Amino acid sequence: MANIRVTKEFTFEMAHALLGYDGSCKYVHGHSYGLSVTVIGKPIEDATNPKLGMVIDFGDLKKIVKETVVDDFDHALVLNSETPKASFNQSKEIFDKLIFVDFQPTSENLVSDFAKKISKKLPEHIKLFSLRLRETATSYAEWFATDNE
Repeated sequence: MANIRVTKEFTFEMAHALLGYDGSCKYVHGHSYGLSVTVIGKPIEDATNPKLGMVIDFGDLKKIVKETVVDDFDHALVLNSETPKASFNQSKEIFDKLIFVDFQPTSENLVSDFAKKISKKLPEHIKLFSLRLRETATSYAEWFATDNE
């Protein structure tokens, strides 16, 4: 059986700020992100398996991506962990979904981080093929397994 690529798309809202950046993105701002997750594998051939003919059930892929990325990052404010904490009001009510990451929260770094998280949760016979993280209607960053072997 041939390898087949399967893609599931997700959307979420997220705010970020780029520490030390020399343009407007140094300020807190948000995006409507689009995340396309493509996995690769061979469709199941076991006639007794209820997933016969599937590389992965779209519902299973959805669960993995929601639990590792979307549920955490949707409506969150993501900041570099080096951001001075005194630079904003840390009101629990306003900053309940504040995530500090050990990198600059650019689309490039986020898509790489998401790839690591998703890869760890995929079934053994399924491999992450690529991710596309769309930040705006005309801008996106991509991660491909073949570029990271």
